[in-house]
Amino acid sequence: MQTLKGSLLEGFYPEGWDMERIDQCCSHDPASIEEPQDFWHAEFQPVSCDEVQELDVKMGHEIASEIRKSRDAGRKLAIILPAGPMGMYKWAVYFLKEWQVDCSHVHGFNMDEWSDGEGRTLPSDNPGSFQYAMEQAFYGPLGALTVPASQRNFATADQLPSYASKIAKLKEEGAELLTVFGIGRMLHIAFWEPHFAGEFDSEAQWREQTHRIGAKLHPLTIEQNAITSFKSRTTHVPCRANTVGPGLFLQSDRIIGGCDGALGRGMQWQGLSLWTTLRYGPDTWLPSTFMPTLPGKLFYLKELAGPLHAEIN
Repeated sequence: MQTLKGSLLEGFYPEGWDMERIDQCCSHDPASIEEPQDFWHAEFQPVSCDEVQELDVKMGHEIASEIRKSRDAGRKLAIILPAGPMGMYKWAVYFLKEWQVDCSHVHGFNMDEWSDGEGRTLPSDNPGSFQYAMEQAFYGPLGALTVPASQRNFATADQLPSYASKIAKLKEEGAELLTVFGIGRMLHIAFWEPHFAGEFDSEAQWREQTHRIGAKLHPLTIEQNAITSFKSRTTHVPCRANTVGPGLFLQSDRIIGGCDGALGRGMQWQGLSLWTTLRYGPDTWLPSTFMPTLPGKLFYLKELAGPLHAEIN
């Protein structure tokens, strides 16, 4: 941090980021990561997993269990769904098929999608699109038990603006809202980026935002996705996206999160994001810090807890 002034990164990080405070969040003993904080919801729970496969199974089981519980209760379920992490979907499908749970009561809302500045998205058959990923990983494999096509919502320029009214109507009919999520390198939820906070006069105004079309993504978000989704090919990663906002995901009755950002050989990209989410306290410049204020579980790889110290790889 002593080298930041006058460097090419001066002004690169969001202006509302307190870098010293973020660094302090990352300095705790790994054994203390699950210690409840004052701002956590009483029913929020971090869940440690030793390996990715364990996280995928547990997270998939949690998703399937929520779908089954709503079915058994005769209640509709609205789910805001991510295209990252992804490994849990095959296990959600496995459990739902084992239990023979008909998902006709489920309404899916993909939380984001790559776009251009006008909100035009990748074609649904493009392997880089989130709609394609969801159809291949979740909706398709469920077969006859799947969510009806008319109840699958994707973050296109024409569908995304209707999310708020659709979810409000479902809630009026007794539905619960479940948000499944990952945490971005920039502490975003969906593609709701930290620098958006500078546009609003208050937290209340920020909380009202239900979505954004053609959102400008932070360079580190683009680079994270080059690593996680495009096999390092930065030239293929769109610089904008359509996304839900806090006006939707903070309405959640329950949340299911996953942090699986380990790369092998001691390398990782998500430890800072995880620790800051759990320790910083709610702040509009760090969107993921609001998630522990909601009931639910955050599954994370034990490796991400650290200790987060230098190790030359």
